[in-house]
Amino acid sequence: MRLDKWLWHARACRTRTAASKLAGSGQVRVNGQVTDKAHHKVRQGDVLTFPQGDHIRVWRILAMAERRGSAPLAQQLYEDLKPPSADNRITPVQPRRTPRPAARDRRRLRTLIGKQE
Repeated sequence: MRLDKWLWHARACRTRTAASKLAGSGQVRVNGQVTDKAHHKVRQGDVLTFPQGDHIRVWRILAMAERRGSAPLAQQLYEDLKPPSADNRITPVQPRRTPRPAARDRRRLRTLIGKQE
């Protein structure tokens, strides 16, 4: 089965389009190998590693589905090897902001540049 279709069936993504974008983004690993193809074939026993929200999810595929079902049915398609916790949380990197120069420093800069007011 296609990777994007399985992610959608397992309710890892809300829409098939979102599943396709995730699978094609290069953020999904299948058995430890990075894949950037939404049409990558997956089978029972494969281990998927992918970001979901602010956590890294690690799922083992247990079954395939013919169609997208309810949430309890979707949970039967995989085994969660690493449930969400503080350990596997993605922390966004905040860019360092330089403080704004004080008024005195701005006046000195304008003087150096030659823009006297």
